Amino acid sequence: MVEPAINSMISAARAILGEKGVITDSADIAPWLTDWRGRWTGKAAAILAPANTAEVATVVRLAGAHRVALVPQGGNTSMVGGATPPEDGSALILSLRRMNRVRSIDADARTAIAEAGVILSNLHDAAAEQGLRFPLTLGARGSATIGGLVSTNAGGTQVLRFGTMRALTLGIEAVLPDGQIHDGLAVLKKDNRGYDLTQLLIGAEGTLGVVTAAALRLAPAVTDRAVAWIGVASPADALRLLRLFEARSGGAIESFEIVPQDTLALVLRHIPGTRAPLSGSHAWHVLAEYAGEEAGVRLAALVEGGHGAGMLADAVLSANEAQADAFWRLRDSISEAERTAGPAMQHDISVPVDAMPAFMIAAARAVETTFPGVEASAFGHLGDGNVHFHVRAPRGADAERWRAGTGESASHLVHDLVTAAGGSISAEHGIGRMKRDELLRLSPLARIAALRAIKAALDPRGIMNPGALVPASLAPDAPAP
Repeated sequence: MVEPAINSMISAARAILGEKGVITDSADIAPWLTDWRGRWTGKAAAILAPANTAEVATVVRLAGAHRVALVPQGGNTSMVGGATPPEDGSALILSLRRMNRVRSIDADARTAIAEAGVILSNLHDAAAEQGLRFPLTLGARGSATIGGLVSTNAGGTQVLRFGTMRALTLGIEAVLPDGQIHDGLAVLKKDNRGYDLTQLLIGAEGTLGVVTAAALRLAPAVTDRAVAWIGVASPADALRLLRLFEARSGGAIESFEIVPQDTLALVLRHIPGTRAPLSGSHAWHVLAEYAGEEAGVRLAALVEGGHGAGMLADAVLSANEAQADAFWRLRDSISEAERTAGPAMQHDISVPVDAMPAFMIAAARAVETTFPGVEASAFGHLGDGNVHFHVRAPRGADAERWRAGTGESASHLVHDLVTAAGGSISAEHGIGRMKRDELLRLSPLARIAALRAIKAALDPRGIMNPGALVPASLAPDAPAP
């Protein structure tokens, strides 16, 4: 019964969206069926691409009437299969990429209203033209979209100073599963009208509605910045250095990233044009960025203070913007380098900040001891208590066989260790399809019950991004699409 309903849905959508808004050619659909990491591949008979919020609402109402599921999708940069359609072809992709306008920028209020399909780097450019910036960036900024960033509560490298998308999102426009439009774009300092729908939709991964636009917080443009690449002996020394920087910088430290030597070596080996910033051998590296007046002078003073206190072994400061960008390229290229190097299991985890240094060392040791031959290490946002903990397969391992066997078991161990430390198995990438069973296995019953109740209340037909976030066994009891 699925195919006739989908065909009928496609015909009805074509009458509303026109030929430009309905893509059925298999070659055009194919690039959007597989997630960024190549781990998840689904099927979809069509991509529906509305041009405005009213058309999104119409498509959602049609989906409800035909009992056809929709998978909202932006730049398809999900790291957990959160924007990949089901394998059985029972859903259609709802693309927001045509909705790509920055509707407005209020320079005085430092706010922007951007549609869901706006690419992050384009928002950066639009804000810069007004002497402002949107203070969230990440490696996929050239393809990640605002709707996806909101729906996954993305973090990036400036969370230390500005927070995640929850802190930067002031309001949301969205189409709810019944086709009604929630207009929450008004920027209000106070609003006590009950449940906060904006915060509910942030991080919901398209399971409770379709984000069509967001009101976002902007910040003044950076007048001066400096970036340092620092060699340290351990994560514990890195955290000590962070605390010193925070105490002496007045909040001007925007990023503080930690990278182990083995991970840096992968980048140097697989990414053309990269080179090590420091001479000599260092077990761990820190990338720190200072934004503010006299950035170079003040960051140099901070580094000197850390050296005097025995917290670092060596450091180099960016001499210009090109060198600062080169330092950041090393950090931003880690995922690409690992993908080139071979199969790995990636974990986006968080534990309390003060516990992170010891966790990084102990967890890596536990994984490598339990699964001889693998390499485990963590890198990322030390100041947020969020690192990307990766387990790499032995050289020459068959990718699929290793992932299904040792890799899966290693992931269970990593998540068990995170849970025992009071942490989260998903710090910023979301749950998607990749972690839904682990969410069920490790979450308290109260959390799972609440997820199920919210999903059932807002999406009783189960048409919004089926299989993502809420485990299938906890989906609302509803007729199959």
